Amino acid sequence: MGTAGKGGRVALATESPVPSDIACAHSVSPVNIGIIARGLGLDESEYDCYGKCKAKVKLSAYQNRVGDESKGEGKYVVVTGITPTPLGEGKSTTTVGLAQALGAHYDELENKVVACVRQPSQGPTFGIKGGAAGGGYSQVIPMEEFNLHMTGDIHAITAANNLLAAAIDTRIFHESTQKDEALFNRVVPLKKGKRVVSKSMQMRLERLGLGDKPIEEFTQEDMARAARLNIDKSTVTWRRVLDTNDRFLRAVTIGQGPAEKGYNGETGFDITVASEIMAVLALTTSLGDMRERLGRMVVASDMDGNPVTAEDLNIAGALTVLMKDAIEPTLMQTLEATPVLVHAGPFANIAHGNSSIVADQIALKLVGDGGYVITEAGFGADIGFEKFCNIKCRYSSYKPDCAVIVATVRALKMHGGGPEVVAGRPLADEYLNEDIELVRSGCSNLMRHIGNIKKFGIPVVVALNAFASDTQAEQDVIKSASMEAGAFSVQVSNHHALGGAGALDLAGAVQQACSSPEKDFKFLYPLDLPIKSKIWTIAKEIYHASDVKYSEEAEKKIELYTKQGFDKLPMCMAKTQYSFSDNAKLKGAPTDFTISVDDVRASVGAGFLFPILGKMPTIPGLPTRPCFFDIDIDTETGDIVGLS
Repeated sequence: MGTAGKGGRVALATESPVPSDIACAHSVSPVNIGIIARGLGLDESEYDCYGKCKAKVKLSAYQNRVGDESKGEGKYVVVTGITPTPLGEGKSTTTVGLAQALGAHYDELENKVVACVRQPSQGPTFGIKGGAAGGGYSQVIPMEEFNLHMTGDIHAITAANNLLAAAIDTRIFHESTQKDEALFNRVVPLKKGKRVVSKSMQMRLERLGLGDKPIEEFTQEDMARAARLNIDKSTVTWRRVLDTNDRFLRAVTIGQGPAEKGYNGETGFDITVASEIMAVLALTTSLGDMRERLGRMVVASDMDGNPVTAEDLNIAGALTVLMKDAIEPTLMQTLEATPVLVHAGPFANIAHGNSSIVADQIALKLVGDGGYVITEAGFGADIGFEKFCNIKCRYSSYKPDCAVIVATVRALKMHGGGPEVVAGRPLADEYLNEDIELVRSGCSNLMRHIGNIKKFGIPVVVALNAFASDTQAEQDVIKSASMEAGAFSVQVSNHHALGGAGALDLAGAVQQACSSPEKDFKFLYPLDLPIKSKIWTIAKEIYHASDVKYSEEAEKKIELYTKQGFDKLPMCMAKTQYSFSDNAKLKGAPTDFTISVDDVRASVGAGFLFPILGKMPTIPGLPTRPCFFDIDIDTETGDIVGLS
């Protein structure tokens, strides 16, 4: 069992071979979260404890430090990866291990550091990938609480999303069954001789030019304009969500009950972490900003082709109320008691894949000058990192000081032509024995990612996540290829087996890279380009595609969104995480391929358009043997077993 040391830090007692993730997590008793909070300089008024191991950090923790020049802000490091295998290559583990190395090892590197990570979805936790707390001796603890419910933020998003879905269908239903005056009298009711005008309704009246006109003077036309949204049922884009990999909800028919009077329609479910409300949470900067973004969410078009928003439905205030606690990041800790802010959880392949701006804002202020904030971007650098730069950094105005790209010998062998890697199946011999030629061939994937990252003007440190089966010769090939591609440094990291002590070389390289004069951050494209030009820029510069083709549906959506004025938004490309292309089977660094845009959706409140490349499901399915096979509870002790 690890023991608490100076300043609440924990001295790890590691074992070899490394036990299961949950055994490693249980090898340390978490420090009381109040000690972690005080170590960060948080006042008791700036956080609320959720038990002994978690706390919600209030937005005042940032607001109280704005304008205080003595506090300064820390260095901003983003962790990304090469194109992964289905097993994952250890980005979360590296994020945690790097934070432990920078923050917990006083004799080597003494810094104030915060890791900022996403909250895991129940989908992969019970599905194919397992939890997202890290692994081995570089984890967020308690890992059970991290992976299961945490403080309920994802549930709040599910509730808000589905309330809005119900509101849309209900509004269409009631407008179809009521006359103008009756409808107006219900949405702007007369109580005790006065009209009750909600905040949202007053905003709508002002947008319609009726804000200053006394309601008593409203004509029949005024009443109709105010009360009727005239939603074109065929244009509704808002779907319901569920945080479970339930493939059978991808397409459903609603309104089959007799009370719905024949009003039915086709819709479907997305996974909660793909909801626009999740994207809003991740990209908002304050409670007021979140209220505005939720109100701006476009859910359909009216009969004249104008966008219909959540604000038009008079529901933005209620959505904000459901989200009022979710906007606060959750403070947790690593196995070595360094602080972690967990917030938001947008998928990277079907959303933008980054933790929240709010968490980064707070963390950068709390660590101050000389400190470090380590934030993770989901999946490969062609997905989460590209969106981190072109979407998240646009809205936060923060510029990263360094990018860490995680690579493994295993993944590079796959990209070099090795046998298929399938979760739940034993690895082929090629992955367990030295094969220098496979590694050399697969380095094309890593080298392309390095080149892509450098296009953003950021120094790149390669973290070679060590496995017991790796050989020195294989690692040397990767080091040579990385430096040839322009990496700032390449470091083998053994944080999985040793915790922060195994990532000290990586931490030192990151420190040096953050002070490099190479830094000249820039976006990949300007926002004033047409929609297709922005899509082509990403497809050409990041994926290295030779062409982009659009479905008829995508063409119609691009025309509509341009007409509605949404063409100046950044792009959030939804595509497979297993290839630079939209074909998961194309490994390595493919060229001369065509990207297919099957659909385009608008996440106007979050602030991006959402092109869907190829047949990209927005709610995953469960495998034959899901992770839940192994998850159980010791009914005597209450301990959870089988989580990974």
